[in-house]
Amino acid sequence: MPTPAALLLTAATGSAAPVGGRGGGGAQGAVAASALAEIAIPHLLAASIFSAQNGGAVFYRNAKLLVKRMREMLFDSILSQDIAFFDEETVGDLTSRLGSDCQQVSRVIGNDLNLISRNLLQGVGALIYLLVLSWPLGMCTMLICATLSTIMLVHGRYQKRAAKFAQEFTASANNVAQEVISLVRTVRVYGTEKQEYAKWLDKLYDVSFRQTMAYGGWSLSLNYLYHSTQVIAVLIGGISIMAGKLTAEQLTKFILYAEWLILSTWWIGDNWSSLMQSVGASEKVFRLMDLLPSRQLSSEGHRLQKLEGRIQYADVSFSYPSRPTVPILGGLNLTLHPNEVVAIVGLSGSGKSTVVNLLLRLYEPTDGQILVDGVPLSELDIRWFRERIGFVGQEPRLFRMDISSNIRYGCPREVSNEEVEWAAKQAYAHDFIMSLPDGYNTIVDDALLSGGQKQRVAIARALLRDPSILVLDEATSALDAESEHYVKNVITKFSTDPKARRTVIIIAHRLSTIQAADRIIVMENGNIVEDGNHSELINKHDGLYSRLARRQNDALD
Repeated sequence: MPTPAALLLTAATGSAAPVGGRGGGGAQGAVAASALAEIAIPHLLAASIFSAQNGGAVFYRNAKLLVKRMREMLFDSILSQDIAFFDEETVGDLTSRLGSDCQQVSRVIGNDLNLISRNLLQGVGALIYLLVLSWPLGMCTMLICATLSTIMLVHGRYQKRAAKFAQEFTASANNVAQEVISLVRTVRVYGTEKQEYAKWLDKLYDVSFRQTMAYGGWSLSLNYLYHSTQVIAVLIGGISIMAGKLTAEQLTKFILYAEWLILSTWWIGDNWSSLMQSVGASEKVFRLMDLLPSRQLSSEGHRLQKLEGRIQYADVSFSYPSRPTVPILGGLNLTLHPNEVVAIVGLSGSGKSTVVNLLLRLYEPTDGQILVDGVPLSELDIRWFRERIGFVGQEPRLFRMDISSNIRYGCPREVSNEEVEWAAKQAYAHDFIMSLPDGYNTIVDDALLSGGQKQRVAIARALLRDPSILVLDEATSALDAESEHYVKNVITKFSTDPKARRTVIIIAHRLSTIQAADRIIVMENGNIVEDGNHSELINKHDGLYSRLARRQNDALD
């Protein structure tokens, strides 16, 4: 029984030649040459249109520019959010969005859209030519391509959802890895190196495995329909040739174009799946980019001619956005006078640091308002106001750059090396800085400086700004006895030296560091329970301040 190939050869040459024979070579060559000529023209056209993009001249260049701009916009959007945003988001998650998620967009522009466009053009051209050659065979092929496209869309939607989950798990794994590495000493002591990270890796593997199985189903469907097209073309084409309705040359062209169409559909499907993965992975990136900036950064406020430093809390209540049902401050009323050194003490959780956070406008009061020199804080230009505040937190954070740049950081004016050294001397940091290998040019890292040394560098940074309001939030918490003595001298200088006078707010647990303060505010459960200087409060034997002082003295004994 003759094979379909033999039937094609018989129709082309007009003689029965065996499959393995050498007869009819001229006719076969003519058929092949004609088919290749027909196919080469549109193929070369499509290749010429997209060859530059495929090589990276346009598509890849645009992709890199787009990713660069996306990262700039995303980073700007993240930094312009309220502090409450950072209470809910993790560092690992945000860095993952800036890194791998943005890079996914580069794949979309540089590879996926490029290949989809090229193969779509080739596929449409092939389909038109198939319908011209034989509309019955063309319709059969188009039906197969439609089935393949339906499977492609379903597979693409699944890959989009899977990619979204994969990026979420990757971000969680990155966050855990970052946390574990930063706390590696604690992790090593307790032997929990693999405990948390393995959980997220298992989830990521599960999603990746499901993606692989889905791609296997897509490939199986493609291969089945691809071979079905060839079988249908040979069967129907062979019958048409025997009936005299189709020539062998036309059938040869049809089979080659049909293969081209199916392969184009295959490539479109593969790249469509990749495109959907990129879209799914980038959803949160675009959601973060669409966030509105903090209102206090986007609006311009008033600028006072001079900041005197009079601060008034008028019936201020507050709850953290992450815990709206837990009141931190309840109707706080407090007035701080210009050039007054005020210490705020109390048990942990009494609301001391919250008072400072509201003054810095890291958070907004739930009720009430804060007045600065008689003007509502919400109506002041926040950038102008913060330029006139020096702040030292309870956890000293230095950047990985030289010590001189760390002290200069955030200063709104140009400063000389002499001014940097002056600030370091005021914070009693100059001597240990000069003992370092490169002095003020020494690069800071976690192992280089002790906690107390970092704290003194942070104090020097705050003093260099010559602020109208200075805030020390547990600034002595990381200091040893000698460094604490130096900082006590700085606080005493603020109280006694007229040239150094400014409004100073000190949050402290160590009561020995605040004895020279003009006023001491004692807080409990978000309310002020005592107000006075050290001598007045220490003599109230039943007062909270006196009890705290006795406990600390007993602990030292």
